[in-house]
Amino acid sequence: MKSALILGGTQFVGKRLVQLLIDEGVDVTIATRGKTPDSFGDRVSRLIIDREDSYSINQAFIDKKWDIVYDQTCYSSQEALDTLNALEGKVRKYVFTSSQAVYDFGVNHKEEDFNPLEYQPILKGRRDYSGYVGYQEAKRAAEAILFQHAKVPVVAVRFPIIIGKDDYTNRLYFHVEHVNEGKAMFIENPDYRYSFIDSEEAAEFLLSMGKTEYEGPINPGSEEDISLRELVTFIEDITGKKASLQVDGTPSPYNLPGSWSVNTDRAGSLGYKFARLNELLKRLILHYS
Repeated sequence: MKSALILGGTQFVGKRLVQLLIDEGVDVTIATRGKTPDSFGDRVSRLIIDREDSYSINQAFIDKKWDIVYDQTCYSSQEALDTLNALEGKVRKYVFTSSQAVYDFGVNHKEEDFNPLEYQPILKGRRDYSGYVGYQEAKRAAEAILFQHAKVPVVAVRFPIIIGKDDYTNRLYFHVEHVNEGKAMFIENPDYRYSFIDSEEAAEFLLSMGKTEYEGPINPGSEEDISLRELVTFIEDITGKKASLQVDGTPSPYNLPGSWSVNTDRAGSLGYKFARLNELLKRLILHYS
């Protein structure tokens, strides 16, 4: 891999991925709306695109080629199709940042639990999807478009919840702060279970997917999952504080409609190892504390 196009690349995991590629000596181009500044200076090339405007994408990619594209910012079937068409003949591999949300709510989901080749996508823009159900449909439909129509190998990295010191969503921090400061919070279904991955490992995994010959969907992340009840208890044990769980408390940002956790055996069989979940959570809880 000598050149890479990153759709996104200015926040969180995308920013980490760009830095890893630069460190590897890869010629990196980032394509964004141009609204979020980055710190890469002249080490990257930049393109301005609007994922909701196919013309802007086609114009930006004229007369350009890359070995690989990492798609970090696709949130609709229409965007997937427009980008695929604009990049036809211009890339040799497509690595799509997908989500465990493609699976129905439940635990221990394996890759075969959602087959994008059998899913019939409806073309929609990102504004046509709403809530968690909309997000789920968007990621399913985008995967379906890519796997059914791409003329190059596609990898769909089905990330679980990404956490790290640089997590701008502050969802894990919310729980640590509320326990630490005795703030009331509301957890609707404390026994729902979720999978997680460290943001550093997420970026490293994306990099590796660009270098390997693997294609298809894959679940990365810590092997274990955890319930919200167990998470709060773990925070209590580390901080020495007692959580205030109240029905009129501030709703947890992890109040999802069901469990979402994945089986990472396939990634493990390929030699990938991820942090044990308790170790990852302890490190971050201490950092936030």
